[in-house]
Amino acid sequence: MSDCMADTTRPQLTGPVSCPTRLLHKCGIPQAFWKSHISQSNTMPSLQESKLAFIGGGNMASAIIGGLVNKGVNKQNICVSEPWDVNREKMAALGVRTTTSNIEAGGDADLIIIAVKPQVTKGVCEELGAAWSPRATLPVVVSIAAGITLDSLKGWLKTSDGRTAHTVRVMPNTPALVGEGASGVFASADVTEAEKELVNAMLGSVSKATEWVDREELLDVVTGLSGSGPAYFFAMVEHLVASATALGLSEEQATRLATQTCLGAGKMLVESSDAPSQLRKNVTSPNGTTHAALQMFESLNFKETVDKSVQAATSRAAELGNTLAK
Repeated sequence: MSDCMADTTRPQLTGPVSCPTRLLHKCGIPQAFWKSHISQSNTMPSLQESKLAFIGGGNMASAIIGGLVNKGVNKQNICVSEPWDVNREKMAALGVRTTTSNIEAGGDADLIIIAVKPQVTKGVCEELGAAWSPRATLPVVVSIAAGITLDSLKGWLKTSDGRTAHTVRVMPNTPALVGEGASGVFASADVTEAEKELVNAMLGSVSKATEWVDREELLDVVTGLSGSGPAYFFAMVEHLVASATALGLSEEQATRLATQTCLGAGKMLVESSDAPSQLRKNVTSPNGTTHAALQMFESLNFKETVDKSVQAATSRAAELGNTLAK
């Protein structure tokens, strides 16, 4: 028997239904209606009370789970389905329950995080949707699979009686691995405020910035900005180090100085009330060293380079999403 078969206390459903479920038929309410009504209550259990299932135990899932454990979430309320032994062992080391079965992990969870590769997401969702048909209450599903649209997810998650889970898409980034993530989020129209609060609490374990967008296509922009953004900073540090090394510093010295400069500038952006443009002006004296460097940036069309780079990543995200939806 897998760890995820262990019994845990499930929160009781509460909500606006006036008749007990066993009496709904006597109240004259058709089963199709009450199942749909009860399937997503406006009242959600708290993060501490919720049963969480992760489908996939890779780096991003590991980061989120580690953050949840550090926040004091009950480890026995977290179950991870992961086919690879090495990943399951890493999850088990965190104290959470593990299994190789998606159904065991997600069969009765309140919140399910789909953290598998985009190309296998369809099969995972269809498997879960088929297993949920007997459930009166469907879980909230959060997908961090890049490029998979809500329409696709909700279609794949349908139960045999036509219901589907309230669904949320998240575009995280790799700094989540060190608890400094930034996430863009978009929810289907049926997601309640209580469900959004639950998702916020979950993401808050690894994200310092969680931004909900009002149009799904804006997640492509988030991908171009913060999803791919860490690589832009890594490239900048890489080239700063190469330049300083060519001018005489050792690679180790240049790496430490460039890394701390990037970290310090980021902290100033977080802690200062000044706009980035003002912070730039504050460090730029007329005809000084920084002024000389920024003039070179301008002469080499730095702004246009950044604009076109973000646009390229955004366009590619949209292309990949269209391909995966087919």
